[in-house]
Amino acid sequence: MLKWVQGGLSAVTGIAEPEYGPDYIHPVTDGVKNKQPYQIATKEDFKWQSPQQTNVETQTFYFTDLSNGLIGFAQVIHSNVVGIHTTAQFTFKLYDTNTGKQIWTSTKLEDFIIKGENFYANNLQIELDEENKTYHLVSKVNEESIVDLVFEKIVPAVKVGKDGTTIYGDDVENPWGTMRHVFWPRNKVSGKITSKNTETGETKAFNINGLSMFVMALQGMKPHHAAATWNFLNFHSKSLSAVVMEFTTPKSYASTKVSIAIVSNDQGIVTVSINNESIHQKQKIDEIGWPQPNAIEFKFHGVDSKATDEEVANGSAKPVECKVYGDLTLVERVDVMNEIPTFVKNIVSGVAGTKPYIYQFWNNMTIELDDIKETSIGYVETTFITEL
Repeated sequence: MLKWVQGGLSAVTGIAEPEYGPDYIHPVTDGVKNKQPYQIATKEDFKWQSPQQTNVETQTFYFTDLSNGLIGFAQVIHSNVVGIHTTAQFTFKLYDTNTGKQIWTSTKLEDFIIKGENFYANNLQIELDEENKTYHLVSKVNEESIVDLVFEKIVPAVKVGKDGTTIYGDDVENPWGTMRHVFWPRNKVSGKITSKNTETGETKAFNINGLSMFVMALQGMKPHHAAATWNFLNFHSKSLSAVVMEFTTPKSYASTKVSIAIVSNDQGIVTVSINNESIHQKQKIDEIGWPQPNAIEFKFHGVDSKATDEEVANGSAKPVECKVYGDLTLVERVDVMNEIPTFVKNIVSGVAGTKPYIYQFWNNMTIELDDIKETSIGYVETTFITEL
C-alpha cells in the first residue's frame, strides 16, 4: 500500500520515484511470450483515450518520399497535467536529403476538440474515414508548414497483445501508469506541403508521394517516470517497411526493456517481433553528457506472422530473422525541455537527473531479410531522459 501511495504522490508532485522493482511493471510483451504477439488493430483502437490523470497522447504520421528524397513527420501532442491543465501542440518536420535543409515548426493549438478517432483545432483537422482505410491531415496553423496529406493503409493495423498497453503499478486492474502504442505499419502517402519563408516571403511547395508509418501513442504518466531511454526506427524501402518502438524504464521499474518491431511488405505483415536488439555503435560522449551513437544496428528475432499460438508455443513456427543497420549522421538534437509547454516543464524540471534529449538521424540504411537486401532512407531517434 505504501508504494501505491508513493506512486500516486509522484504522479502529482513530480518527485523522483522509489525503486519499486520488476513486480511493478507489466510489459505488454510479457503477456504474449510463446504466442503470436500481435493482433489486427480495429478502428476502435485508434480512438483518443484522453484519460483524466497526467498523460501525453500523440498521433504521429511519418512519411518517406523515396523518389524526391524527402522524409519527415506531422504530429499532434495532447497533454494533460495532473488533470487540471490541458494543452495541444502541432509539430512538423520535413528534411530534404538532397540539400540537407529542413523545416521544423512547433505550434500551440487553439480551441482543440477530440471526436472519437478524429482531432480538430483552429486551422487543423485529422480525420479517419468511415471505412477505416484513410487518414486525412490538414494543417494551416503555421505558414512555414502548411500540410495537406492523405495516408492510405497498405497492410492491416497492428497492436501487440489485447490493447498494446504496458502497465505500471502493483494492481493491473487499477494501474498508476500506462504506456500504449498502436500502428499502421506501411501506408501510401500523397499530398502537398507548402512552406513560406517568413523573412523573405518566398513560398516553396513540396509534392509528396511515397510511403508512411502512423503510430498512436499514450503515456499515461509522467514521461520521465515511464521511460529512461528510447530507440525508434522508421524505415521504408521499395519492398519492405520496418518500425521499432523500444523503451527502457528507469531504475524504479528495474530498467525493464519493452521492444516491439514490425516488418511488413505490400502483401501484409511479415513479422511482429518482441525479441529485438538495438545496438548503438561508435558511441561518443557529447557535451550534454549522453553517449551519442554514430552507427546503429537493429536485429529482430521473430516468427512468421501467419503462425498460430500453438505453433509458436511448440517451436514449429517459422522463424524470421531481419536486421536494419547503417551509420548515423546527426540532423538535430532536440532539447525536450525547450519544446514542452511551460506548465509541464515546471513539474519535470524539479526532478534530479532529468535531462531529456532526442537525437534525430536521417541516413541511408540497409535492411536484410531472407534473400532481400535493400538500401533506403531510414529515420532513427535515440532518446536519453534519465540514467539507467
